[in-house]
Amino acid sequence: MGTFTTVNPGNQPVWVNTNNCKACDICVSVCPSGVLGMRYDHTSTLGAMISVDHPEDCIGCSECELSCPDFAIFVAERSDLKAAGLSFAKLTDAAKERQAAIIANNYMSLNQGAK
Repeated sequence: MGTFTTVNPGNQPVWVNTNNCKACDICVSVCPSGVLGMRYDHTSTLGAMISVDHPEDCIGCSECELSCPDFAIFVAERSDLKAAGLSFAKLTDAAKERQAAIIANNYMSLNQGAK
């Protein structure tokens, strides 16, 4: 079952409407901090679906949201997170390394067994 909402579900920094996602993996390719990955999904036309694997490392750059051709991914407003006592992460070397590993893994999530 897909996610239907374009409204932030529970003060998340980034979330996806999987009903709109066509699994093109563009958002995964542009994320600088390895927050996103593709997961195998036998119900998807292309056999994969986007997954938000590391929301705690989202830096709020909005590259994923801006590059999505299907308006399927959303990044929270900084002010909304702040009002909830939360904030975006800082870009770390570990996050950059994870992104490089995800790209080397054909955009597939590094933790396929999780979730």
